[in-house]
Amino acid sequence: MKKALITGITGQDGSYLSEFLLNKGYEVHGIKRRSSLLNTERIDHLYQDPHEPNRNLILHYGDMTDSMSITSLIQKIQPDEIYNLGAMSHVKVSFEIPEYTANVNGLGALRILEAIKLLGLQKKTRFCQASTSELYGKVQEVPQNEDTCFYPRSPYGVAKLFAYWTTINYREAYDIFAANGIMFNHESPQRGETFVTRKITKAVSKMAMGHPETLYLGNLEAKRDWGHAKDYIRALWLIMQQEKPDDYVIATGITTTVREFVIKTFALLGVEIEFSGTGINEIGIVRKANNNNYKFEQGQVVIKIDPDYFRPAEVDELLGDARKAREQLKWQPEYLLDDLIKEMLESDLKTTMPPDIH
Repeated sequence: MKKALITGITGQDGSYLSEFLLNKGYEVHGIKRRSSLLNTERIDHLYQDPHEPNRNLILHYGDMTDSMSITSLIQKIQPDEIYNLGAMSHVKVSFEIPEYTANVNGLGALRILEAIKLLGLQKKTRFCQASTSELYGKVQEVPQNEDTCFYPRSPYGVAKLFAYWTTINYREAYDIFAANGIMFNHESPQRGETFVTRKITKAVSKMAMGHPETLYLGNLEAKRDWGHAKDYIRALWLIMQQEKPDDYVIATGITTTVREFVIKTFALLGVEIEFSGTGINEIGIVRKANNNNYKFEQGQVVIKIDPDYFRPAEVDELLGDARKAREQLKWQPEYLLDDLIKEMLESDLKTTMPPDIH
């Protein structure tokens, strides 16, 4: 039985990867931060009581900013594979807490790789860094592949760039199986509600149930290559099964604007949206509502622009070329964007209660 250690196990990717590896017969260990509130909702369906014999999912307290806790856990677990998914993952917020972002996202990867080296696990433990399309930032070419020059435009992207090159450095200097999965945007019903895709599906669900909701957005013209998190964690696992470590772009090869994502989401509920105004004064209005089961009204203002949601340095267009992953990993996405949006919206509709009528 292989042992895998996952940082960020309570996040979107960590939850899907845990389930995937358990189905593969792995013993899965996860690191979670100590908190006064429980934050394990995404993996509660996988949870096993510590008193159960032969557990396959084991959680440990630890922190990416604490090298001692990281090193001691790796020494104790002796994992065959380490997936570094732990990060301060919100790009906009990284501008507000840049030092913490650098500590977790950049130095966190260094701490794990240094532990592998210090513990003499170079020949046993494989390492996969969950890298990001935010490395490309102010893109130098479209689409972006493994050879495209990087130009990060946020503390998040800069910290992830440090982790990316640290992974390559330890691979070349110490002969560690260390690989990067450069994952473009990937979403799911498990996505955090502060991320734009989930923010959209959640707000539209509330409106559909009659809540007095307005969807506030930033740059409607930002273009992203959106895929499903389930497809992307499968790619990370395939990267770890290769004979030699390497770096791979993981993407769908299709780009969509935030505006188009919004239009598609409303359309699933029979709602046609039209926009008026320009810049921060632009609004989205219900042009037609074709489904009487939902509480939309013609002329209803459902979208407004909030300048606070614009980044200090914007990333305008991300579009990945995953040819290398398709050819070498035999990977390709199984989910289409329309199916992804439908899954997210249906999930949010199920958990959104109508407002109290009393």
